[in-house]
Amino acid sequence: MGFKIESGLLDACALAILADGDTYGYEITQAMKQAISVSESTLYPVLRRLQKENLCRTYDMPYQGRNRRYYSITEEGLEKLAEYRAQWIDYKSAIDVFLGTEQEGKDVK
Repeated sequence: MGFKIESGLLDACALAILADGDTYGYEITQAMKQAISVSESTLYPVLRRLQKENLCRTYDMPYQGRNRRYYSITEEGLEKLAEYRAQWIDYKSAIDVFLGTEQEGKDVK
């Protein structure tokens, strides 16, 4: 993707993934990679920020002889996700004025 992904959008995407159920960092990265280019080194600071803001929490579970850290969304995280979704609709509508399908076929100068 040619557009820079800002931290708020990464937060929103991570919360949306967590809203589908608890998971661990690598799985979150793989889910995001289906739509955007993101590395684990980019994602873990996002997850730490979400945890610090009480938008997600962590817990460890044993997996193949070691602990795996899982992330789960909090009630505050669900509320923030609802805000992000509303903001995204507004943002997308505003940008679609210039880049949306209604612009197809218009003579761009």
